[in-house]
Amino acid sequence: MLKYNLLIFLSVLLGAGGQVAMKWGTMQVKPVDGGALHHLLKYVSNWSVLMGLSFYALSAVIWILAIAKVDLTYAYPMVAGGYVIVFLLSYLLFHEPVSLQRVIGLAAIIVGVFLISQS
Repeated sequence: MLKYNLLIFLSVLLGAGGQVAMKWGTMQVKPVDGGALHHLLKYVSNWSVLMGLSFYALSAVIWILAIAKVDLTYAYPMVAGGYVIVFLLSYLLFHEPVSLQRVIGLAAIIVGVFLISQS
C-alpha cells in the first residue's frame, strides 16, 4: 500500500506543480493584439505553461498506475492535498492574499484528507 500512496502523493504533487507553473507562465505573457486565439497561442508557447502541462500529463499517467491498484474512494480525496500545496505556493511565490476564511477552509481540507488516509 505504501508504494501506491507514494504514487498518489507524486501525482498530486505534480498536479499542483503544474498549476503553479502554468500560473507563473501566464504572469509572464504580456497582453497582445490579435484576439483570443493569438493570446492563447502566446500562453501555450510559454515554457512555464508548457512545463505545467507536462507535469499535468505525467501526473495523469502516475494517477492511472495508482488507481489501478487502490480504491478510488480512498485515492480521489487525496487530490485535495493539491489544494494545500497550491495554496502554500501561491502565498509564497505569488504573494496572494490569505484570509482567515481561506485558512479555515484549508484546515478543513487537511482534516478531511487526514481522516480518509487513516481509513
